[in-house]
Parts: sequence; C-alpha cells; structure tokens
Amino acid sequence: MSVAKNGHPVKVHYTGKLEDGSVFDSSEGRDPLAFTLGQGQMIPGFEQAVLGMALGEVREANIPSKEAYGERSDELLVEVPIAQVPADIKPEIGMQLAINDGDKSRPVVVTAVEPDKIVLDANHPLAGKDLTFQIELVEIG
Repeated sequence: MSVAKNGHPVKVHYTGKLEDGSVFDSSEGRDPLAFTLGQGQMIPGFEQAVLGMALGEVREANIPSKEAYGERSDELLVEVPIAQVPADIKPEIGMQLAINDGDKSRPVVVTAVEPDKIVLDANHPLAGKDLTFQIELVEIG
C-alpha cells in the first residue's frame, strides 16, 4: 500500500478547529488542498500529520502552536505615529490593514487607537493557538 512520503505531491481534505471546537478553516465544499510534502508549503505539524498516511486514510492531528503558526510575539506589535497614518484611513480597533515590509506587503490588525498613535499587530491570527485538524488523504502523486 502506498503511503505519503517527502517529495510526494498530495491532495487532502481537512477541517481545522480551535481548542474550543470552533472551525477556523475547512476544504468542505471545495477542491482538496494540494501541496508537496517536505517543501515547507504547509505548517510543520500539518506536514508531519500527513507523512505516512495511506490513500483514503483519515487522521486527527493535534498540533501545538509552536508546530503551527508559532507563538505570539510582542516584537510584531508596531506603534505608528498618527501623523504617519494616511488621511483617508480612519483607524478602528479590529481594522485590517497592510504595511510595506521591505519589498512585500504584510497584513496587520489595528489593536489600539490613541490620540497620538495606533498599534498594529503583525502576528498571524492563529499564532499562539493549538490547532486540531481532521485530515483525509485523497490523492498521492
């Protein structure tokens, strides 16, 4: 029986849940997720869960935050003087924005609005969270 190994292109159906059981993402009703094992295209814990799966196998994987999107980092909280906020943007807590980070854009969320500054959080929304995935391997190679 063929099992998924590093270097194999695979397709999986999945449902991702938080510790409280709420679903944060799922391939239900969509095409399966396609990626190549061992290429770093997925979070490390997800790839580890798929390694060794047989075609048609369903597996539940509990992935600690360090093997998912990492721990939250205070270094990714950025204070921006209000004078540097474009005039056409009226920042509100929870607003999603993008900042230029070198040659690419990085998504951020406004976490505080003060008279002289705003605080932006560049952590991934799932950083610091343990995740559970129900994974079904639907194709190898």
